[in-house]
Amino acid sequence: MTAVIGQLRARPIDKPVAALLAVWTLVMIALPIVRAVAGVAVFNGLVVASVAIQAAAVLLILARSWGVRQTLQTAALITVLSWGIEALGSSTGFPFGAYHYTDALQPQALGVPLVIPLAWLMMLPPAWAVAQVLLDGRRPPGRRGQLAFIILSAAAFTAWDLFLDPQMVSWGYWVWETPRGYFGIPWVNYLGWLLASAMLTAVARPGRVPEPPLLFVYTLTWALESIGLVVFFDLPGPGVVGFVVMGLFVVLAWKRFLRQAPAVGSSHA
Repeated sequence: MTAVIGQLRARPIDKPVAALLAVWTLVMIALPIVRAVAGVAVFNGLVVASVAIQAAAVLLILARSWGVRQTLQTAALITVLSWGIEALGSSTGFPFGAYHYTDALQPQALGVPLVIPLAWLMMLPPAWAVAQVLLDGRRPPGRRGQLAFIILSAAAFTAWDLFLDPQMVSWGYWVWETPRGYFGIPWVNYLGWLLASAMLTAVARPGRVPEPPLLFVYTLTWALESIGLVVFFDLPGPGVVGFVVMGLFVVLAWKRFLRQAPAVGSSHA
């Protein structure tokens, strides 16, 4: 942990990004309090705000590295395609299984809350960073390297849903027609997540992403979800499983990143 903090100090996160992440963290911490003392509408609005803030932070991180034009093009691609995948999934059952959204999250288009594509957007780039680090920042040439990146990205992204789906179902945001499998979530859902996130990554064909800030977002999401589900939202099963599986990506990614990174305080020619 000391080494991680040292690297973040050596390559600090931009102040606007840090400010957005700080606000997002405070909103996440406030969620269980608001759920206990405020109405459902206030809580749902805060959930939407938390997704929008995290997505904004991720976009700003990418824009600092890629530039505004490429970032907006990638964001548009992900949001439109992920909305289409969700519309297809909720109406046909492919590729996630049979489910439907409730009217809790608004606004919606074709039965899909418009905040959902932002959730895909806020976590796909951090998953890309995990895959990039695990490949030592060097993809093998050609299709083999691209395939390895796509598979690792999809796995890192899907690990997050071990937290997310049971949590969102418990909050009444969507309903499964056959609530069995992983804490009431059909196993086919996770195959669908792997397939959909792999397809989005293959279509987006992201260039090199900035590793430290996006790894930090991935790690902070893992930590907040672990604490939230186990301590505040009475979902210890998904909380523990998500802590272990997503945590494996966190540990492996930071271990590989720190192995690649120059020692803090070392001199450079």
